[in-house]
Amino acid sequence: MSFKCGIVGLPNVGKSTLFNALTNSSKAQAANFPFCTIDPNVGVVPVPDERLNKLSKISKSKKTINTTISFVDIAGLVKGASKGEGLGNKFLSHIREVDAIIHMMRCFDSDDIQNVNPTVDPIRDLEIIETEMMLADLESIQKRFEKNNKKKIDEEQLKILEIALDCINNDKDLSVLKDQFNKKILNQSGLLSIKPRIFVCNVDEQSVQSGNKYTKDFVAKFGEENTLIVSADIENQINELENDEKKNYMEMIGLKKTGLDLLIQKGYKILELETYFTSGPEETRAWTVEKNCIAPKAAGEIHTDFEKGFIRAETISYNDFVANDGWVNSKTNGKMRLEGKDYIVKDGDVLNFRFNT
Repeated sequence: MSFKCGIVGLPNVGKSTLFNALTNSSKAQAANFPFCTIDPNVGVVPVPDERLNKLSKISKSKKTINTTISFVDIAGLVKGASKGEGLGNKFLSHIREVDAIIHMMRCFDSDDIQNVNPTVDPIRDLEIIETEMMLADLESIQKRFEKNNKKKIDEEQLKILEIALDCINNDKDLSVLKDQFNKKILNQSGLLSIKPRIFVCNVDEQSVQSGNKYTKDFVAKFGEENTLIVSADIENQINELENDEKKNYMEMIGLKKTGLDLLIQKGYKILELETYFTSGPEETRAWTVEKNCIAPKAAGEIHTDFEKGFIRAETISYNDFVANDGWVNSKTNGKMRLEGKDYIVKDGDVLNFRFNT
């Protein structure tokens, strides 16, 4: 599976600049005026993983295939978007299609780049976006409840929508839904306000290491756990460099990881994802699965026939595979296990599936 992150925020906060840096492209028009992005741009990016290259080298694979993440550059929202202001409802509908939301806030001063608001205030900007998504959810729920539509909604979804409606109307935290329903059921509701969130504070070059007054205020209110401090301009500069130059430049400015690495790390964490590997002479490949995924379902990521006819999974941990220099020595040294249908795949497992056709 690949996961999809939508980059949202007010106009001119640097969304398209960040998108172009993350996807190493110029798909998204980055300009100094609101709504320069109209239709969403989508970029599919290989997920960097040092383990993959190590496995490929050991197996002498002809091909090495990364798992991927998709980034979606969604046009700038404004206050009143849920009522059609700006380019309103069209953009809100694009957000429904993503797995996680990257909220991007402007955390820099500049006379050269227009700001849709008179001051820089990332807390206010985030609240505008989240209010619009909540109002869009309110409208969506009300429409689904009109004209006896309740009869067409299954019982569990109906309960989710009723709780969500009560939360919105009474200013309660919608996160209570996550305590009562599993992720798969919640995703089917189509609610924007409960999607996992990553907060990206877009800063100037001088603030990329330690932040500034805007990021400090933001973190004080929303916490550090899902907040990243990134400079979209620096990410663009890094992308234009060759690998050695990139490393030297990052060391010079004190960056340990790129914005892409940080976002993928956060994305995997909030979406509760893990990676397993297949490795052999033909190819070494990374596969993304949800945490607590059982072996047949993980096999189904490769092909549905693997899941339907699953017999067992030959399993070696990444560390054992590397320490024993591949499949043959791992088997000889007793490091390979035969796992059945109830086995929960672990991050870094190297798997070979046996199945009936």
